[in-house]
Amino acid sequence: MRYQSRPRLRILPVLLLMAFGMMAPSSGVAAVPMIYRDRVEPHWFGNNARFWYRNQLAGEASEFVVVDAEHGTRLLAFDHARAAAALSKATGQKLTANHLPVDKLDFDSDAKAVVLTGGGKSWRLFLNTYEIDSISPPATQEKPIATTQPTNNPPARNRRRRGNPNNDALSARNSPDGKWIVSVSNDNLFLKAVHGDESQPLSEDGKPGDGYSLNQMWWSPDSQYLVAFREEAAQEHKIYTVESSPKDQLQPKLRTLNYLKPGDKIAHPRPRLFQVASRKLISINDELFANPWSIDDLRWAADSSHFTFLFNQRGHQALRLLAVNAADGSVKNVVEETSKTFIDYSGKFYCNWISDNELIWMSERDGWNHLYLVDAKSGKMKNTITSGQFVVQSVVKVNEQTRQIWFRAGGVRVGQDPYYTHLCRANFDGSEFTILTEGDGTHSVQWSPDERFLIDTWSRVDLAPINELRNAETGTLICRLEEADAHEVLSSRGGRWPERFTAKGRDGATDIHGIIVFPRDYDPNKKYPVVENIYAGPQDFFTPKAFRARLGHQQQIADRGMIVVQCDGMGTSGRRKSFHDVCWKNLKDAGFPDRIAWIKAAAQSHPAMDLSRVGIYGGSAGAQNAMAAVLWHNDFYKVSVADCGCHDNRMDKIWWNEQWMGWPIGPEYAANSNAVNAGLLQGKLMLIFGELDDNVDPSSTMQVVNALEKADKDFDLVVVTGAHHGAAETPYGSRKRLEFLTHHLLGSAGSH
Repeated sequence: MRYQSRPRLRILPVLLLMAFGMMAPSSGVAAVPMIYRDRVEPHWFGNNARFWYRNQLAGEASEFVVVDAEHGTRLLAFDHARAAAALSKATGQKLTANHLPVDKLDFDSDAKAVVLTGGGKSWRLFLNTYEIDSISPPATQEKPIATTQPTNNPPARNRRRRGNPNNDALSARNSPDGKWIVSVSNDNLFLKAVHGDESQPLSEDGKPGDGYSLNQMWWSPDSQYLVAFREEAAQEHKIYTVESSPKDQLQPKLRTLNYLKPGDKIAHPRPRLFQVASRKLISINDELFANPWSIDDLRWAADSSHFTFLFNQRGHQALRLLAVNAADGSVKNVVEETSKTFIDYSGKFYCNWISDNELIWMSERDGWNHLYLVDAKSGKMKNTITSGQFVVQSVVKVNEQTRQIWFRAGGVRVGQDPYYTHLCRANFDGSEFTILTEGDGTHSVQWSPDERFLIDTWSRVDLAPINELRNAETGTLICRLEEADAHEVLSSRGGRWPERFTAKGRDGATDIHGIIVFPRDYDPNKKYPVVENIYAGPQDFFTPKAFRARLGHQQQIADRGMIVVQCDGMGTSGRRKSFHDVCWKNLKDAGFPDRIAWIKAAAQSHPAMDLSRVGIYGGSAGAQNAMAAVLWHNDFYKVSVADCGCHDNRMDKIWWNEQWMGWPIGPEYAANSNAVNAGLLQGKLMLIFGELDDNVDPSSTMQVVNALEKADKDFDLVVVTGAHHGAAETPYGSRKRLEFLTHHLLGSAGSH
């Protein structure tokens, strides 16, 4: 279950990485390079000890493979040439070995025959004689196989808690014992016996804008108590956009969105505890949960003695799991997290109740993101489940019977990129920590239905996917399944993959990791401008780690005759907490001291990089970063394109900005504002936004425009009509960005 404490509107870093497809090569002939043997989609059979999959080959050909997981063998499922001959005879069509009209296989239990299905028809192929029979109806469909995939989207991570089945609105109306019904009228709670005639008031303090609702109440399992939230409503904060050119009418349309911003009054929920039979309100001291950003995840103990809830203090410097005694309303801490900077509740929260007495908790309390086993009665940490200089990225699954937990982690393989995802397992007591994946790349896995085996797919930006079969208990390699054939992609890129590059950051000690994308016709004897693709949002890390068949705008810009770079500097997530804390009330930093040091080191390795011509571009938070480059670092960056930027954090969505810039609103907001500091601009700047952006208020860009005009600064402005967030990813916005970078860094149309 996700922990959804008000992060409703999201900055979407994926917009910065959207691929438009590959550009045509310099010959002008369109090409779509393909990759083959890059994925394994298993279809398990034979008591989940065997599986088959289909390989895509060049020329729209394919082959079928069968793997015996217990014996570690990988073979063709059958003799494809003999099968083609048999099918040709049966269908009257001339078929070839790797172009069979087959989509699905079903093996007999003795593996002496296989049913081939395709195009609504099925045939049984006898593997000893290669005789074939037409059969009907087609074989039944298999159950889907569950897969697990890593994600770089932090709000989707680490969301686990164990609640009660009565925590939904409908069951909250009726008590678990079936004797009581609760309703809401005029913002107050009313209680009625199921066999009674009249409802009696349970609460009297509710009022419009500060009342009770049915979707915020929880019965105790024994039906003796009811907890309900009385919630004071948030203020309304309207933002307006104008659709200048609607498709269905001539006149423009005004669009309105309720959109809270930093410092606004937010909703204030307060738990109220009622003893049902006496309709008594039991007072709860709110000293430990005053001034909430959120109060949620309420959970009753099985014996109804107490309930717990998660309190996230506004400002995100205190996070508490609290327990309330049902008899007297006393409150105690179960777990408490505090920070002088921020608690990354939106990306690094995990709470899984094992029982009323025990839970698993995620924390950065030792400087790295790890898992802990907590005694829920005493509130003491029983033990660390994980520890060391690596980061738990997310939890995959928990087995409460065997007391084991599986999780994704970065930095567990010494010598590898610390952002690479590996699958690991540990016992609840911290013993038998095991890394289940191995290869030097970032990993995703698929489990066999009985979870005895793993199919591990791993890759890098410079290595196409490799698929391996592993023992799910030990991680031992059983057999190599497929190594992707990406020769067409490599050829389309002029024989060069993006280059992984590592250099020291601002402190001279911390490794900064990034990639370099070269033009297809790169000549190391020439000089090329450098363009940085930036997104320094603190919610995650953003440099690609897995293989990509297409690089979209990065390759498009490079092919104009520029070298494109991307890295993750301090202030982004995915590393130790002190690395992340650099962003605190300091978003204008954006890791620039690390980025500049990294680019300079890359230029020493590649003298073709001309550091007298450095540009930068980004969208959303990346646009804030891109403009900051030509305000505070214009001795290095000369050209900037900023798309749909949150240029002043007071103008942007509340959750994202208060998470990293803090609350209450302090002078740091103005100090970090591109609008307030617009007069510092040196160099060339293009601002882009969509008139209908409902993620970042378009006025954020227009206030920068206002400040630039008042400072008498030259700049370019592109408004994309009808566009939403990510206007530079529209065909028009993309072209304008490309032309601006080309003109100011190359002085001409560049090489095509």
